[in-house]
Amino acid sequence: MSMQRRDFLKFSATGLAAALAGLSTSRSALAAAKPRVVVVGAGFGGATCAKYLRLWDQNIEVTLVEPNDRFYSCPMSNWVIGGIRQMDDIIKSYDHLPGYGIKMVRDTAVGVDADKRILTTAKGDKLPYDRLILAPGVEFMTDQIEGYAEGEAAGKVLHSWKAGPQTLALRKQLEAMPDGGVFVIASPPPPGRCVSGPYERASLVAHYFKQHKPKSKIIMLDGHFDVVSKGPMFKAAWKKYYPGMIEHRPYNLVTKVDHKSMVVTSEFEDVKADVINIVPKQRAGAICGIAGVRSDSAGVWCPVDGVTYESRRVRNIHVLGDSVASNMPKSAHVSNNQAKICAAALVEIFNGREPDPYPVIGSTSYSATTDQTSGPIAVVMRYDPDKEAYIRQPMGGAAPESDEINFHYNLAWFENIWAETLG
Repeated sequence: MSMQRRDFLKFSATGLAAALAGLSTSRSALAAAKPRVVVVGAGFGGATCAKYLRLWDQNIEVTLVEPNDRFYSCPMSNWVIGGIRQMDDIIKSYDHLPGYGIKMVRDTAVGVDADKRILTTAKGDKLPYDRLILAPGVEFMTDQIEGYAEGEAAGKVLHSWKAGPQTLALRKQLEAMPDGGVFVIASPPPPGRCVSGPYERASLVAHYFKQHKPKSKIIMLDGHFDVVSKGPMFKAAWKKYYPGMIEHRPYNLVTKVDHKSMVVTSEFEDVKADVINIVPKQRAGAICGIAGVRSDSAGVWCPVDGVTYESRRVRNIHVLGDSVASNMPKSAHVSNNQAKICAAALVEIFNGREPDPYPVIGSTSYSATTDQTSGPIAVVMRYDPDKEAYIRQPMGGAAPESDEINFHYNLAWFENIWAETLG
């Protein structure tokens, strides 16, 4: 039986209406099912990732959990300690982030239910997520140095390795130190946050001493085998600008400190100090331990997939920045790059596509040696899925000497990384 033209049109219209209804329903369902991402930590990794998730896909709902009301920059904090900048120079605002559509929650993350996908805050809020991003930075393993906790509690032993109150406290200790005193700075072996930081700190404190306390001395008890980052540059600067003022002692891991006698004990010697600055060994932030992603062989860092930064232990949880177990530097620039790679990967995943299997990370950092000279190190790394690691590409490296032009580049780098992170 042949179909009449009017019957064909009738059935076609019915089918088209059904198809359009189905399409409308599908679109409505897609709009209703907005992916929810919760980010913990509004530093160079977390804030950047939250910002770019919203920039690249406004269908994603992003909540950013951070206990501090302002951003304290670890880069440039040594400049405050050395007296060439003020504390206000490293404090920035979070005010621009809500403008990207990011919901800011001022609180501390204290619990993760990975099965139900819920993050709990100290105030009792329950934040459901489809993907959780942890960028808490590091916590300090002070229990591995005898007497450290007592000295820190007494305000006599500081690490000042997290920008904030300790930054200013160490600066005041140096100001109160008598001319001819001894400043002991101790750093742990890698891995840890910003391995070049202790050498920059020694340089800028020496700059302050040279101007105001020229009889004073700096002793570096270094858990590394040598000046492991920008070594030739720092050594050249110390010889040129601070001859006889900085004494670098490698293979000298600190094991004990006595804040009453002001004696620092290493594996080889006891050193009497007027000001003590010990940077302890570090591990991934506390929330990483709570979430079960601090899962390398030592239970210290967080192994991740290098394409998405998803934890290799717990599904749907991603880790960024200093907490990551990798061969990459633990630096602001690396955290910023990881954040954008993770954000791009999640945008692809949420839209049913595959992330880029070969992401590339650039890492540039500057270290000041005086109030007018700095030197850089720059490398590029590409992810190799077969080796499950980022492989350093040809070229790049550290400048052999610091100079004035790189000091100006250093200032520009600060302004750009802060703007890139905070909007």
